[in-house]
Amino acid sequence: MAVATISNVRLAGVAACVPKGRRTTADYADLTVEERIKFTKTTGIEERRVAGPEQCMSDFCCAAAERLLAELQWEKEDIQVLVCVTQTPDYPIPATGVSLQHRLGLSRDCLAFDINLGCSGYVYGLMVAASLLQTLGGKKALLLVGDTSTKITHEHDRTAAPLFGDAGTATALTYDPAAPVMRFDLHSDGAGAQAIIIRAGGFRQPLTLDAMRVREVEPGVFRAPVNVELNGVDVFNFGLREVPGTVQAVLTAAQCQIADVDQFVFHQANWLMNEMIRKKIKVPEGKCPYSLRLFGNTSCSSIPLTLVTECRAVLLSGRQRMIFCGFGIGLSWATALVEATNVVCPELVEI
Repeated sequence: MAVATISNVRLAGVAACVPKGRRTTADYADLTVEERIKFTKTTGIEERRVAGPEQCMSDFCCAAAERLLAELQWEKEDIQVLVCVTQTPDYPIPATGVSLQHRLGLSRDCLAFDINLGCSGYVYGLMVAASLLQTLGGKKALLLVGDTSTKITHEHDRTAAPLFGDAGTATALTYDPAAPVMRFDLHSDGAGAQAIIIRAGGFRQPLTLDAMRVREVEPGVFRAPVNVELNGVDVFNFGLREVPGTVQAVLTAAQCQIADVDQFVFHQANWLMNEMIRKKIKVPEGKCPYSLRLFGNTSCSSIPLTLVTECRAVLLSGRQRMIFCGFGIGLSWATALVEATNVVCPELVEI
């Protein structure tokens, strides 16, 4: 797509919530000591947050939204749009976003729905929510983004289980004629759909007892068709191939240079991949924050979680020009250039 612009919408706040449960890479028994050391060195992951059996992404998003709304001192009846981005909804139907509208006590006039998307989902959701707010000429919008990816990986799938953590986030947008222009570049390529996939549980391959049967799919790797399947090599190559171009497209459209951007917040895929992308784009090391070490790959919530845990001080203190870039499942990739000033950013919530 050509780079899109959205006017009259301002990023007002961002909050994140994680479960208190932790699992460390050092304790992952399916890898040898040497493999754990190598895994941490290449991925950057030392521990992850893991949801309890009764916890869903909606619980984390709801807690983050409640904290954010309290600090913003927003009236709930002013929220006209709620966009929920997740691949681990509470139920197949109805949409989790509609349930969250009720749980948060928002007006029945609030438009609420889900977007089924992962790694690039925050940027896609940001564009959708901002576009609706601009189109409606409304007051305020909430973007609730999160996943409990640990619930869809098999604990003995050494290619995926040590990577993923759980989180939920809330981003507040407000209509503001004085807001700087937001710029977006979004892409998708379904030819790469097999790179990250759950093969069973939908209507193409329904949920059956056989779909839940765990198999050894390769030596030392176990999963069932209802678990996520990840082709790391394909995803790695895809990221290196596509991400530099989308970032450059947005910078060119905005007539910006690397030096003009304060923070480049990438989807937290893995450290080695992100570092190779950073170096290819020639982004200085200090402008590329990471939340991987303590939280792992948190899917669609990784960008806002990184904002809260790694960029909170600069968000609170003044103007920041930021690049957000998400890439992965679909395959899909998306970049946004957002200018933010004195963003409300509560400390990380844990439940």
